[in-house]
Amino acid sequence: MRIIKAPQELPWRFPPAVFLAGSIEMGKAVDWQTKMTNDLSDMHITILNPRRDDWDSSWEQKIENKQFREQVEWELAALQMAQVIVMYFDPNTMSPISLLELGLHASSGKLIVYCPEGFWRKGNVDIVCKKYKIKQVNSVEDLTAEVRKRLTP
Repeated sequence: MRIIKAPQELPWRFPPAVFLAGSIEMGKAVDWQTKMTNDLSDMHITILNPRRDDWDSSWEQKIENKQFREQVEWELAALQMAQVIVMYFDPNTMSPISLLELGLHASSGKLIVYCPEGFWRKGNVDIVCKKYKIKQVNSVEDLTAEVRKRLTP
C-alpha cells in the first residue's frame, strides 16, 4: 500500500487509488481515515488522504493564501485521479466541502457513501445517492468492505 497525504505530490502512475473524502473537521470528526487505511493495508492500492498533518485552521480561506489554495487544488486533482471515492459524513460535523464533493462526483460512478442518522443533511445526501445510484453503506467497516469488493479482480 502507498499512502499519499495532502499536500504531497501526486504521482501520474500508481496502483488503483482510493480518495478518503468526508468529514475531517479537526476536533469534531473521528479519524476514520487512519482506521480505513490500516484495514486496507494488505492491498496493493494507493490511499489519497486529504487529512493534512500540518493543517492550520487559522489560514485564510482565500485563493490568495498559498497553503489553502494548495490544499484545495490537491484535493481536486486527487479526486479526479481516484478510481474509488469513499465518503463518510460524521454526525458531529457540518462537512460543507464533503457535500460539495458529493455533488461534484455524484455522476462519476466512483462514490461509496456512509451517512449515518444524525448528520444534519442526511436527507439531501440520501436523495442525491438514490438519484445517482451511489452505493450507501451502514458503517466505516462496510466502506472498507465495499472498497475491497470494487478493487479485487
